[in-house]
Amino acid sequence: MTSTNDIYQEVTDKIIEALETGTAPWLRPWKSGIGTALVPHNAVTGRAYNGINWLVLSCAAYTSTGWLTYKQAQELGGNVRKGEKGTRIVFWSFPKMEDKETGKEKVVPFAKPYTVFNLDQCEGLDVAKLKTFTPAIAGESPINDIAARHNVRLNHGGDKAFFSPMSDSIGMPSADAFTTPAHYASTLAHELVHWTGHESRLARTFGKRFGDDAYAFEELVAEIGSAFVCATTGVALDGLQHADYVASWLKVLKADKRAIFTASSQAKKAAEYLTAQEDELAIAA
Repeated sequence: MTSTNDIYQEVTDKIIEALETGTAPWLRPWKSGIGTALVPHNAVTGRAYNGINWLVLSCAAYTSTGWLTYKQAQELGGNVRKGEKGTRIVFWSFPKMEDKETGKEKVVPFAKPYTVFNLDQCEGLDVAKLKTFTPAIAGESPINDIAARHNVRLNHGGDKAFFSPMSDSIGMPSADAFTTPAHYASTLAHELVHWTGHESRLARTFGKRFGDDAYAFEELVAEIGSAFVCATTGVALDGLQHADYVASWLKVLKADKRAIFTASSQAKKAAEYLTAQEDELAIAA
């Protein structure tokens, strides 16, 4: 039986390998020039995998983005081809336990590995029953729509993209300064993820855990978070926003096998905050 610690290390090693070979795994679901994100998803439910599972499945070199469990393949009238090796992802459970120090009940996240197979690894499936992922948000300028719905202070001008915590605003070059509309949108998505970390919103801090690497780690969260946002809105993302941080990211990941789990979790929270629909925003307000 595989221990929880093993799955942390296994996943981290996959992400490190991808980065060292020059491929950020959160970029793998997209093909350059195609405006719709191809997202790793369960081919029975059509639901996208998220968080750390998104990154793991994006590392796999298959043409399809659909995935199934062994049982689901059988339920679709087919099977996994003999000799195929599955990809292990993580199922999270949240059992309640008593805190020995306080005597109070607390929730303890527990990661358990399970195996899925890509559609490319299967045969005999009833293709009529397969489902694909459809971005939940559509629009001519979906990332700008997100900024507008959240009343983000967005200023255009200059030659830098940045989020200023002091003024709680985002600065962007003009849209025509970018090579494509998608490049503008993905850059704005990156800065919007930084915006979510403000103390008045998700209050994202990393304290002593990452020390001098905290700034680079926040950039990693923004990289992954912007990928999640772009996928949800159907914006193509075909390059790193801050490739110069790769060495710093590798340093953090090699030192802390749980770091990529933290980064993907924080990125997921940021993306969900940004892409919440109007009724959800009203409830949260």
